[in-house]
Amino acid sequence: MPFPFSAIVGQDRLKHALLCAAVDPSLGGVLVMGDRGAGKSTAIRGLAALLPELEANADCRFGCAPAPVSAWCEECRERKPTETVSRQVPMVDLPLGAGEERVTGALDLERALGHGEKAFEPGLLARAHRGFLYIDEVNLLEDHLVDLLLDVAASGENVVERDGLSVRHPARFVLVGSGNPEEGELRPQFLDRFGISVAISTPTDLADRIEIVKRRDAYDRDPDGFAKAWRRKDLAVRRRIVNGREALADITIPDEVLEAAARLCLALGTDGLRGELVLMRTARASAALAGKGEVTVSDLKGIALMALSHRMRRDPLESGDPQARIERAMAETLA
Repeated sequence: MPFPFSAIVGQDRLKHALLCAAVDPSLGGVLVMGDRGAGKSTAIRGLAALLPELEANADCRFGCAPAPVSAWCEECRERKPTETVSRQVPMVDLPLGAGEERVTGALDLERALGHGEKAFEPGLLARAHRGFLYIDEVNLLEDHLVDLLLDVAASGENVVERDGLSVRHPARFVLVGSGNPEEGELRPQFLDRFGISVAISTPTDLADRIEIVKRRDAYDRDPDGFAKAWRRKDLAVRRRIVNGREALADITIPDEVLEAAARLCLALGTDGLRGELVLMRTARASAALAGKGEVTVSDLKGIALMALSHRMRRDPLESGDPQARIERAMAETLA
């Protein structure tokens, strides 16, 4: 029984980032860096637990959605399922020491050669399809797994090949990583794959710290009772997500807001155009959560830090604090 998402004290930026990713999974994932024990994994697991169930093809090992058919796995295309089932949104942990076969899945060569069967044991990427793949201490992940995740994140498909045999299946998930920046940095290519990034710290407000301890103690004493007490507020968060998803496609982005986003990225010197794209998608998701019909410059200001803080070039003459640089750039370009 995960700790209820709505019972988390503070960490509003982290919760907002996760909600935006839940409304629009195409954002590209969430990176959460900060102190140990600040609530990173608690928030991530709490969000996955409150999301509405998914509709999936019956007896599909990968949880393929009923539509579109073009996104089905090879097995679903062969058997053409007509029945569906409801399933919980997957929340899959990727351990740092996991071997490649555990992550991608394994082909059984003996059965393939001896019986002519393409026997495949799905891995963590298959289990995470249409859900969340969570990596704690992501900055310590081995390079070969980073390369693998980069390929799958770019294609949305996992391909396993061995001795002339191959199996492919859809693997689209929200990648969520957390870690302590003191333990090392992520490779630039991997860092760029995360749509939004949040830096969090241990709460310093005395009242917040006391309330956190009280709620955690109540949860540890009676997890079911505590979850039941927060059920109504968690359901309200779920309704916001569902409503946001339904409204997302209809939210407009005026040209002046697009121009403001481009000016901000130019001022910050972000590489490529991914900054503008993620900035607009995140602002659209934020507007959807707020029940708005169009994105405003105010929406840009509200999400600029988490969309751009990990995309800026390092300038030795500038402050090392990305928040200060972004706030200064917003004051100059979005006034």
